[in-house]
Amino acid sequence: ALLTEGIKAEYFTGGQAGIITDDSFGQANPLMPLCKERLKSTLLPLIDKGVVPVVTGFIGQTVDGIETTLGRGGSDYTATIIGAALEFDEVWVWKDVEGIMTADPKIVPNAKPIPKISYDEATELAYFGAKVLHPLALKPLIEKRIPLRVRSFFNLENPGTIVHCDSSNERIVKAVSMIPKVAIITVSGAGLYEAPLIIAKVFNALFDVGANAIMVSQSSSQTNISIVVGGDKLNDILKRLKALLPENCDVTWEGDVCVIAVVGSGMRGRPGVAAKVFNAVAERGVNVRMIAQGASELNISLVVKQDDAVKAVQAIHNAFIGA
Repeated sequence: ALLTEGIKAEYFTGGQAGIITDDSFGQANPLMPLCKERLKSTLLPLIDKGVVPVVTGFIGQTVDGIETTLGRGGSDYTATIIGAALEFDEVWVWKDVEGIMTADPKIVPNAKPIPKISYDEATELAYFGAKVLHPLALKPLIEKRIPLRVRSFFNLENPGTIVHCDSSNERIVKAVSMIPKVAIITVSGAGLYEAPLIIAKVFNALFDVGANAIMVSQSSSQTNISIVVGGDKLNDILKRLKALLPENCDVTWEGDVCVIAVVGSGMRGRPGVAAKVFNAVAERGVNVRMIAQGASELNISLVVKQDDAVKAVQAIHNAFIGA
């Protein structure tokens, strides 16, 4: 398309351009020092000559030249790896939405684009289910403090969302996101009196099957620990826990639940935010199964039944952002 418009261009796969990764096939990690060296040597001479490099997203290669992939949303990651390596002033990614939204428009029809959001807030949203960005896409840019702009290819007049290093607290909650189809696993029993050892075994089980703990909660009496995991890994985790844990530990699980994340730097040091969240869902008859908040006060996460997900997200969005 560029050539037919008289624009000089040259095509590369990610690996040919210089995106070098480890051998974690399907979820490869870029080796940034090598990426920086090779991307500069491949792409900068072309740019200096007025040639537009066109690089395939999602794909890299190992140092031995074996093709790898960066995982879901890897095209975003490709763009930010290149932007960081070449030290651009700003990186743009183009989407079918107006920018990063205050909620999934399929769940909240009145969701709004967010004009400005911090790296930390955007990373939280990506991790907790907002599909507009790859969860790791911001990582290459943060060290260089390079802004990322998310724009819509359907509306070229809209400036989209700028993601940068500064937090803006004009709104307490920036967005509400959701991870569907997760499960709660609870380990309890007499074995929990050796809590550090048991907790280590629980996380070893997750590591062994390549799973992440989305949320973790331990009772103050140390008689049980609950973790939230992706439903696709549930059976593998249960089998591994059975193999690793002593017989005096009981393992139970609950499916058909989801995680809802309420994200915003404006929550820091502000009393009453959690109460407002719980009041909003309670008014819609939604029971909260599990809660978590990190010391950063950037995110309040709660687990509810999957059947209650839509009305819970809508209730929280309406309470903080508006109907």
